[in-house]
Amino acid sequence: MAQITASMVKALRAKTDAPMMECKKALTEADGDLARAEEILRVKLGNKASKAATRVTAEGLIGVHLSQDQKQGALIEVNCETDFVAKNEDFIAFVNDLAQLVTEKAPADVAALNALPMRDGTVDSVRTALVGKIGENMSIRRFKRLSTENALTSYVHGGRIGALVDYQGDETVGKDLAMHIVASRPQAIDKSGVPEEAIEAERSVAEKKAAESGKPADIVKRIVDGTVQKFINEITLLNQPFVKNDKQSVAEMLKENKASVNAFALFVVGEGIERKEEDFAAEVAAAASGN
Repeated sequence: MAQITASMVKALRAKTDAPMMECKKALTEADGDLARAEEILRVKLGNKASKAATRVTAEGLIGVHLSQDQKQGALIEVNCETDFVAKNEDFIAFVNDLAQLVTEKAPADVAALNALPMRDGTVDSVRTALVGKIGENMSIRRFKRLSTENALTSYVHGGRIGALVDYQGDETVGKDLAMHIVASRPQAIDKSGVPEEAIEAERSVAEKKAAESGKPADIVKRIVDGTVQKFINEITLLNQPFVKNDKQSVAEMLKENKASVNAFALFVVGEGIERKEEDFAAEVAAAASGN
C-alpha cells in the first residue's frame, strides 16, 4: 500500500476543497492515486458548493442601491470566507445586483430574497453557482430597505461599512450625515431608539462603581446619572459630536442647516460573527498522522 504523505493530502485538498481527513481517506482507498482519489471525493462529497456551505463567512461586502428619484434604497451585507474573494469582480457584481433587487422588489426577508428570480434562475441558484465557481462559501446575511417621501443618501467606506440615511435638507448635509454615521457608528437617532434594558445595564454598572467610592448618596446619584447620560450621548446620532466640527453636536448641525434625519441603517461586515482561527500546518500534520 502506498504511503500517504502530507503533501499528497494538501494537493488533493487544493483540487477538491474537501476536508483533510476526507482527503486522506480517499487517498488511502485509491492507494495513493491522486486522480482516483479526486473521483472518490467528487462522488462522496459532491461539488465545492456543497462542502463550502459549512464554512464560516465572516468577510464580505456592503452593497447599496438608490432608485433614480432617491426615494427608495437598500443596504445589504453579503459574506464570504476571505477578503480576497470580497474583491472578486463576480462577487462584487452579485452584491450590487442584490442591492438593486431589494430596492426594486422589496422582499420581506432573506428567504424571500433568495427565492426571487435572477438571471437564469433564482438568487439562491446564482449564489450557489458562484460558490462552486470561486470555491468559497457565500451567504446573504441581512439587508435594510428604506422608502421615503423625503430623500435618501448613502455612504460606503472600503466596502466594509456602509450607511443608508433618510433625511430632509440639502444634499450636502445628507452626505455629511451618512459619512458621520459610518465614522461614529451610532446605535439610534436619539434616546427613544435605545433599548431600555441597555440603559438599565449601563446604570447598574455605574451604580456598582460609584458605590465603591464611599461618597454620599446624593453625589453617587449624580455620578450615576452623568455616566448614563454620557453613554446615551455616545451612542445616539443627534447627541454625538459632528465629525466635521466636534464643537457642535449633530443635532446642532442639522438645526443650523434647517435639516433633519428620519431613519438610518448601518452595517459593518462580519460584525458579531465568530471567526474561526485555523492552523493549517497543524491540520496537515494531524491528517497525515491519522490523529
